[in-house]
Amino acid sequence: MNQVPASPERRFASDNNAGVHPRVLEAITAANSGHATAYGDDPWTHRAEAVFRELFGAPVETFMVWGGTGANVMALATMLSPAGAVLCTDAAHINVDETGAPERVLGAKLIDVPHDNGRLHPEQIREYAHFTGVMHHVQPSVLSITQSTEWGTLYSPEDIGVLCDTAHSMGMTVHLDGARIANATAALGGTVEALRAFTIDAGVDVVSFGGAKNGMMHGEAVVYLDPSLARSAPYVRKQVTQLPSKVRYISAQFVALLEDGLWIKNATHANRMATRLFEQVAGIPGVGLSGPPAVNSLYPVLPVDRIDPLRDWSFFYDWSVHDHQVRWMTSWDTTAADIDAFAEGVAHFLA
Repeated sequence: MNQVPASPERRFASDNNAGVHPRVLEAITAANSGHATAYGDDPWTHRAEAVFRELFGAPVETFMVWGGTGANVMALATMLSPAGAVLCTDAAHINVDETGAPERVLGAKLIDVPHDNGRLHPEQIREYAHFTGVMHHVQPSVLSITQSTEWGTLYSPEDIGVLCDTAHSMGMTVHLDGARIANATAALGGTVEALRAFTIDAGVDVVSFGGAKNGMMHGEAVVYLDPSLARSAPYVRKQVTQLPSKVRYISAQFVALLEDGLWIKNATHANRMATRLFEQVAGIPGVGLSGPPAVNSLYPVLPVDRIDPLRDWSFFYDWSVHDHQVRWMTSWDTTAADIDAFAEGVAHFLA
């Protein structure tokens, strides 16, 4: 066999593995000057709150939190009604990848319905209308969707609008898990208007707005597009252990990302790198791909006996073990050279 190519190590395992964008590091350093009032009463947080209001073009309420799971738990905690349940797909991060945190912390049931390539449909919500008002059933209270989805797919703004209309007609509110909201925005037009079209204009009530997968060191934001739902948020954030004392360091990062469009630039680059990777590996015998990526992730089916040798060379995660499907992800800092090296390795190990 030919010599084994040099490995790009863990560069295609997850966008969580990427480092911090230099401008974000600069913002953290700039915020690290002297003393500032803790718990968010500081200039950086006030500016970040204003930036989010400008971003959505509305008087939204924004709360910085430690991470994505905490953002989702906090959002849902403030949205749930008594005896309320959360409707989501069976692939949702809150259902699969948060160690049962929503159920344990909130004491609320997740109603997980089968996903369609990561998405759900209005009729799946309507199926639970008969629960409403029946004392023996949990009450459908919150619809939680993900954009971009756990399967790297997208809802159109019209799709989300119909879902929101359906949920609202049943007395439910709508939560959007936006861990990769930047990638979705970039894919759907790359503008502030594109973001608004599938969130506030579509009827979404609360967003978990991701930053860590898009160049931040840590931190996410819970954004209440319907400010009336934020009444309990200051207390719930503390109660579910998501109130950092030095909020300024999270806020400063969001200002660096959002103020001049760096968040969209980073996501656009990650998405383009995924497309480049698709173009280089799609023709390799043994790589099964259904089509080009919508955002920054690919889910190829590989020959079962080649997965572990390839993974030992450059680590990545399984996606569906039963189907021999894996996940490859690109990031804000993925380079063309990274793509070339990885594609060369895929060709080598699948030869």
